Amino acid sequence: MKTVLPALGTNGRANATNDKQEPMTVIRNNPTPGDALTPRSTHSPDSDVAFTEVAEKVRELADSIETVIIGKREVVELAITCLLCNGHLLIEDIPGVGKTTLAKSIAKSLGCLFKRVQFTPDLLPADITGTAIFNQQNSQFEFREGPVFANIVLADEINRATPKTQSSLLECMEERQVTVDGITYELPNPFFVIATENHIESHGTYPLPEAQLDRFQMRLSMGYPDREQESQILARQVREHPLKSIEAALSREDIVYLQNEVRNVFVDGSLRDYIVDIVHRTRKHPQVVVGASPRGSLALLHSAQAYAAIHGRTYVLPDDVKRLAAPVLTHRMILRPEARLKASSAESIVREILSAAPVPTSM
Repeated sequence: MKTVLPALGTNGRANATNDKQEPMTVIRNNPTPGDALTPRSTHSPDSDVAFTEVAEKVRELADSIETVIIGKREVVELAITCLLCNGHLLIEDIPGVGKTTLAKSIAKSLGCLFKRVQFTPDLLPADITGTAIFNQQNSQFEFREGPVFANIVLADEINRATPKTQSSLLECMEERQVTVDGITYELPNPFFVIATENHIESHGTYPLPEAQLDRFQMRLSMGYPDREQESQILARQVREHPLKSIEAALSREDIVYLQNEVRNVFVDGSLRDYIVDIVHRTRKHPQVVVGASPRGSLALLHSAQAYAAIHGRTYVLPDDVKRLAAPVLTHRMILRPEARLKASSAESIVREILSAAPVPTSM
């Protein structure tokens, strides 16, 4: 495995990175909504070096994943963004477009403990979290860990399990712990759940409850590849699947370091207000019954920080927020029945909100 990150200091941070991020000013010439802001940073140059290294390591990780996933760079970057902001990922699309392959590619590109759970109607909560088993030799109950005790957990076709089984992940995903028989067990760090779902099927499936959906940082779709990309997929799998040759690009320690580092990305107060404005508009939209919660606001904030970091920036731009609004917020919204009659979708409503919300032009 490659050593990909700078040596950590005694405080768990890179020696080259300052503990505090200084404020920055922004100069904007002829501002128009949605344009990128031009920063004039007043912080130490060492911070720029650290975030440049973060971007380089993420690029290596994305390149590793793209040896398997062809032509989906944007989806790969968003999945990595979800990982770095310590969230969980839901991949929702039709069968056969690479949902499970993307999840397995991410897992194999990371030097972490990986476990997969195939969700089925007969799956029980104890099959995921673990259970206490009586040991006849010492006449005591012993806890046997379930597959959730891993750094990366693939919940394949999560909507095929019953709501009772799905709910066993609520505590795991939110609090990073499992409680069995009144005893709490901490989950490994990092802990990243990747769930896949075929949303077009109705037979033998159970819709994900709103509380379960809200635990996911992002919801992504793969989409069909174009003709050239599909031709490359066929060419690469004539003899064997490229998953067999993929190598780890980051270690467990690297991921923890990156997750801590992205939280140092500077977010101006005007951008925090911008995020709050967008989320509040989801609650007031006439075609929305339930809008995004404060958890959605935090998810959008942390996702924007991670997205800026993987592009080598020490600051968040309004365009980062606008790019991430749909993946972060759409699955947290419940639309009114009449919205479907008007052919409205959560994505179209978020686009409408973004076009109406005033964009910060200076920080």
